[in-house]
Amino acid sequence: MEFPVKLGSIGIVASALLLLTGCNGASEAPSVISSPSPTNSSPAPSPAPVAEASPADSSPQPVAEEPIISATGIGAAQLGMTLAELKQVLGSDVEYVVESPFIVDFDAISVRREGEVQYYILYLAGQSFTDTDVIQGLLTSNPKFRTAANVGPGTTIAEAAERYGSATLSYNTQNESREYVRFANQPAANLSFSTGSGGDSLAGIYASPTAEYNETQQFHADAVIQSVLVVCLTEDCAPQMEG
Repeated sequence: MEFPVKLGSIGIVASALLLLTGCNGASEAPSVISSPSPTNSSPAPSPAPVAEASPADSSPQPVAEEPIISATGIGAAQLGMTLAELKQVLGSDVEYVVESPFIVDFDAISVRREGEVQYYILYLAGQSFTDTDVIQGLLTSNPKFRTAANVGPGTTIAEAAERYGSATLSYNTQNESREYVRFANQPAANLSFSTGSGGDSLAGIYASPTAEYNETQQFHADAVIQSVLVVCLTEDCAPQMEG
């Protein structure tokens, strides 16, 4: 269940982005991304790389953000868009905060409005994400963001199955037991619904004993989708490679 994804010029595994459970509590205080003057100084030894803001922004007017999850993005954040373009669309009342560490192998920039996280822009751990970098992965656990079928974080799996067809849950112990659910009529190949992460947090009811890879169509009645992930799987949203 691995999907090749491009973040910058590095090939990664999309399944490494599926985990949300436990992601929100970074072990270090998040760093607020300010708007410094452009410099070419050597990397600072700070633990969290900071995205640089575009110089001389002309006070962009905020755009009312539609809380839609689709194959192309989440809200105003669209795959293939640069961070600078997103900032231009959202205006100056949005805060961008580095979350490092976020999940294994990935750091993130949380996009916050009035202190509330709207969604996360994901990038490889230990790397920086500047205004010129292209958005390749987005994740949200904010229940106001929904698909066209009104499915999103907080939606029960049973409700989602009514809209998308029968649900199959699975996890792999070699992939940190990250559990997700796919549906018979999955809305898009690059869209994933995370439901748990091992142990008592699993939404599915699995046969015992479990194996390395486990799959089931049985799940707890109150089990919900915890987060939704959208990743770039096509050249349309991948950054242009030089020469």
